[in-house]
Parts: sequence; structure tokens; C-alpha cells
Amino acid sequence: MPSILLFNKPFQVLTQFTTDDDKQTLADYIELPDYYAAGRLDYDSEGLLILTNDGPTQHYLANPQFKMEKTYWAQVEGEVTEEALETLSSGVELKDGMTRPAKAKKINEPAIWQRTPPIRERKNIPTSWIELKITEGKNRQVRRMTAAVGFPTLRLVRYAIGEWTLDNLKPGQSSLIESDIKIPKRKPKNRSTTARSLSGKRKERPGESRQKRSAPKNKGYNR
Repeated sequence: MPSILLFNKPFQVLTQFTTDDDKQTLADYIELPDYYAAGRLDYDSEGLLILTNDGPTQHYLANPQFKMEKTYWAQVEGEVTEEALETLSSGVELKDGMTRPAKAKKINEPAIWQRTPPIRERKNIPTSWIELKITEGKNRQVRRMTAAVGFPTLRLVRYAIGEWTLDNLKPGQSSLIESDIKIPKRKPKNRSTTARSLSGKRKERPGESRQKRSAPKNKGYNR
């Protein structure tokens, strides 16, 4: 049975096993062979990352078409407003298109670890926390969404992916569990469409001549 590894990725760790510079990678924390990240989490973000030793499971968890919900906790600059939360929930216009409807609400500061180094706070400007649940994975999406409604993200923690959470995992810790994911089967493609795409030509209808039609001859008279 495939296994999945729940990992609490610390701040400033790459979601890959190798690098050409001195940045920390997954190899600094994970020694199990043949486990690969299902999706990614930005270098400057923290929280839950799932790895697996099974290709179909990796594809299912990482592919946005399956709409697996991801829960983020974002510490933003300023006291977030109801208007901003409504906009985040209904969808935000980004440079690469409109975001899907999300679930957004203001929350109290979560009881989690202190980040090292801490965020840079500006004097006389408060901060607040948002819980945001999304089902897609545009590049740096949460940060761009909060910035678009006027509240830049200062700290971002992914708390959950689907039913899995980072509960009881300190930064850098991981937990190996058996996977009971039921991967949905793909719908078969239309046969005529598949046949046409493979051949590059329209499929002939019954009774249709296979011979090429010759060009009509010139029936004009010489004068």
C-alpha cells in the first residue's frame, strides 16, 4: 500500500532535495528514499507538505483539477476588514486570471511556533490573521490574493491539505502514514475524437470512397 509522509516544512527550506547554493532542502530533514513532494510550498512559507512514494498518489494530490482543499493561515499587515474577506471569498482578479471562490475568515493568532527570524513589523501598524481555504494552486496565490485586497501577507503557514493537518508536528518533524486515498478514475475520451487526434484526419464514414477524387478535367474547346 502506498505511504504518505506528512512534513512540517520550516521557513526558508526549498521543497526539493538538491540545490546549487547553500539553501536548506528536504534532504536536510528527510532520509527516506524514493519519496517525492506532492505539490510545492514556497521557500518563504511554512507548514504542511505531503510526500509520497507512489506516482498516482503524487499526481492526485498535486493536480488542481481534483480540487483538494488547502487551508492556509496568513498573518497580514493591518486589521483585515469584512469587505476584504468577502472579496477573498468570492474571487480575486489576479494578473493570470480570476481565482476560484474560497473560504475566508478572520481568526485569532494561532498557537503555533515562533518563526525564526521573526516577521518585520512596522510601528503603529497592527497585524491580523486570516484563515483561507482554496482549491487551486496558482503561483504565490495566497500572498497575491491578500495583497490585492490591501492586506500584504507577512507570514504564511499551510495548516492542512484535505483531511491531513500539521497537528502535533513541530517544524522539521514528519509522520509516515499508510495511504487510503481513493483516486478517481479518469473519464474515457470520446472515441471519435481520439481516433481523429491519433490519425490527424477525419474518420471516414461507411460507404465513403477511399479513393482520392481526381481534379475535374478542363472541358473547354480550342479556338
